[in-house]
Amino acid sequence: MSEVSPIGAGAPAIDWARADAEVVEIAATLIGIDTTNPGDGTGPGERAAAEYVVSLLAEVGVAADIVGPTPDRTSVLARIHGHDRHRPGLAVHGHLDVVPAHAPDWQVPPFSGAVVDGILWGRGAVDMKGQVAMILAVIRAHIRAGITCPRDLVLAFFADEEAGMVHGSRWVTEHHPEHFAGVTEAIGEVGGFSHSLSGGQRLYLIATAEKGISWLRLIAQGRAGHGAMLNDENAVLRLAAAVDRVGRAEFPIRVHPSVMSLLSAVAEVSGTDFDPADLGPTVALLGSLAPMVGASLRNTAQPTGLTAGYKVNVVPGQAYAEVDGRYLPGERTEFLARIDELLGEHVRREFICDDIAVESPVAAGIVTSMVEAIGAVDPQARVVPYLLSGGTDNKALSRLGIHGYGFLPLRLPAELDFLRMFHAVDERVPVASLQFGMRALERFLRIA
Repeated sequence: MSEVSPIGAGAPAIDWARADAEVVEIAATLIGIDTTNPGDGTGPGERAAAEYVVSLLAEVGVAADIVGPTPDRTSVLARIHGHDRHRPGLAVHGHLDVVPAHAPDWQVPPFSGAVVDGILWGRGAVDMKGQVAMILAVIRAHIRAGITCPRDLVLAFFADEEAGMVHGSRWVTEHHPEHFAGVTEAIGEVGGFSHSLSGGQRLYLIATAEKGISWLRLIAQGRAGHGAMLNDENAVLRLAAAVDRVGRAEFPIRVHPSVMSLLSAVAEVSGTDFDPADLGPTVALLGSLAPMVGASLRNTAQPTGLTAGYKVNVVPGQAYAEVDGRYLPGERTEFLARIDELLGEHVRREFICDDIAVESPVAAGIVTSMVEAIGAVDPQARVVPYLLSGGTDNKALSRLGIHGYGFLPLRLPAELDFLRMFHAVDERVPVASLQFGMRALERFLRIA
């Protein structure tokens, strides 16, 4: 792994050999702590992982608080003072929970944290215990080297990101906003990762905006009765028709400025023509990223679950469906109005999760620092903004007036389909990617 050149004469030296070993050890240990979050109120919670994070910070003299709505659903908060107390602070955050993993489906046990041929395996390797380990390893290396960053750093390791953030960042920002006093910007997951185009050009994507979340439960009302009788008020049929309409609906294309910047950069580095009126060919150049970028061009509504009935010869009085709705910044009202049109008579909706879309300035000093930090460790990099079709804890922080960005860097092999690793069987990340990420993150924190 190449070293980052020091900033300024006599800059303290990082012990990179120690940090390289620590990031793997920390990530593997976190993966081994089961923090599965099924989203239904069950699961072990994040307490054990939170206590481990606190112990790692305490070893280098950083005091941290464990907070949460219950003893098991806990987040970690800490502040490290910078040398310029007049500058606004920066939040650096991640989450400690993971989605479920069915062990028999995996090649390597999902909670082993095993390293096989230079690859770290396990639930959370990508989403996002590997990147939590990067943050912790960099902070520990900074403190051991006597490095003080320019601005206050507020570290936040949240619970419950995988189930709507209600018991994590949303609870923390509602009940402990004082921890983020003076903070104006934040960095977190799903940004700063590399993506190689077919010609070998390497892009690094920074998330500068996120779609809003409308997870919906559809409820169809009908007339209960015997399955052998005629019934023209069948709730299952009413629900099925509504789900079909929602799932097949085509929402209009609306190109967000960050998406336009991404696609124009893709065309430029690929040496192809860019036609804003026909984005399909440019989106296709992104290969495995095309489904995510395609989803950032319009609102989407994906049916994800159906529930109805309790006996084969009984027509139920109600039937239920779940829909994962995502809308572009500024389009919530229009999106929900369209959903209501599609539901039709006898079907209503309620929210399972309702969270805002966010967008942060692209032409900002912090983005310039991201570009410089990535360029210092990968001179061939092209850094571009993008709109995340999912959601992160930056949504909760935005309610405190904090501009959030997806920026926890990873340089990835061209053959690794990074976004498909999220919530996937055999989730894994190269150790070298985490070690690269530490160097980019370390430099960023010293110049941001």
